[in-house]
Amino acid sequence: MKMKRIAVGIAVGVPVLLLAGLTFIVVSSYLEHRQLVEQEKVAYPAPGTLIAAGSNGGTLHVFAEGPTGTPAAATGSATQENAGSAERSPTLVFLSGLGTSSPYYDFKVLFEQFSPEYRVAVVERAGYGWSDITSSPRDLETVLQETRTALQGAGETPPYVLFPHSLAGLEALFWAHHYPEELHAIIGLDPLVPEYYQQSSNRASLSRVVTVLARTGLMRSGPNIFASNFPAMLKGHLTAEDAQIAETIFLRRTHTRNMWAEVAALPENSQVVSHQGLPSLPFHVFISDERGDVWKSSLIEFAEASTGEYYLLDAGHYIHLDKPGFIAETSRTLIESAGLN
Repeated sequence: MKMKRIAVGIAVGVPVLLLAGLTFIVVSSYLEHRQLVEQEKVAYPAPGTLIAAGSNGGTLHVFAEGPTGTPAAATGSATQENAGSAERSPTLVFLSGLGTSSPYYDFKVLFEQFSPEYRVAVVERAGYGWSDITSSPRDLETVLQETRTALQGAGETPPYVLFPHSLAGLEALFWAHHYPEELHAIIGLDPLVPEYYQQSSNRASLSRVVTVLARTGLMRSGPNIFASNFPAMLKGHLTAEDAQIAETIFLRRTHTRNMWAEVAALPENSQVVSHQGLPSLPFHVFISDERGDVWKSSLIEFAEASTGEYYLLDAGHYIHLDKPGFIAETSRTLIESAGLN
């Protein structure tokens, strides 16, 4: 009987001890992670401007550089006469895809090719980069109003040329439908169009395991996690200093609450854009040849239907990291052909 009690005690006690040990590791990691995040925020402040633009509170980060055109309009909504000024050089606005932890560093190799001659702006959505994580819904109307408010608050006014990557293709098309007077061109970087989402069974998703590792800080313990998973780092586009800062963003902006909400909103957002029809301006696209046939055919058909140009490139989904020079050179031609200079 005594041996039996000992065996039962071991059988019960070992799992309890293991659970207690695991809990201690997770809690300790989380507390250390939160402390490090606060230190990193102070050590590496946002390179751009933080604007109170979230519908449920919070700030969005807008980075802008390059020559300015005509003086920015007074505060308030962008007006049609402001957007329609033929003398104003366009501002190129870069909008990131789903789950890109740091849009600023993701787009840097591309926007730096434009900034000597054009005004460029990177808008980091809620839950991305230096922007706050918020509880604001991710329907396209909310997302777009936050983007426009952030740009206006940072002093960036139309006309805009949009460079949406992946998921942001839907926001760009929604923008073109509701505020066409603000846009002079859309140049998609392997962007999502509603036809693909409706035809394909390959749905965007995030990992719950990665989410837990990120939010508890356990991801900090993994070897080369950032170097192996941040595309701009993998492609060798970051300096040592850039990589150091981008890694801190990666560690606190991987699979955030807003990113999960974007995935949940995809079915409805795709339907909304599909029902509104083609945009009133050409939808130009750079397309990754590595993507599936449905993705490529959907983008080609959409570009052709909107009288846009398309370019099928030997590049990955982060196409702007593989072909920044070609994209910049070709985009200049597209911008000039639209009569924006």
